[in-house]
Amino acid sequence: MTIQDAQTQVDNWIKTVGVRYFNELTNLGILMEEVGELSRLMVRTYGEQSFKESDKNKNIADEMADVLWVLICLANQTGVDLTEALEKNFEKKNIRDANRHRENDKLK
Repeated sequence: MTIQDAQTQVDNWIKTVGVRYFNELTNLGILMEEVGELSRLMVRTYGEQSFKESDKNKNIADEMADVLWVLICLANQTGVDLTEALEKNFEKKNIRDANRHRENDKLK
């Protein structure tokens, strides 16, 4: 599935099963909530916090997909082509960071 395919499929799902998009600010809040859920699981899996019983059946891939889903919703609502945006982001990083990381003593 391409990013464009994902944007189209999410849009179709929202307009059929989901009835309509939540407004942009509601979806921004939902995105923050989903990022928080991913963060909680990452901290427990790779960090020093122990799992709570309610966290034990959670899946990192599923939490990442939840974040991606809401981000795609926001992109669709605001007219952002995520494929184009990501391509431009690569261009920006390739220019701005061409030598930055290689020259970073902290990464050696």
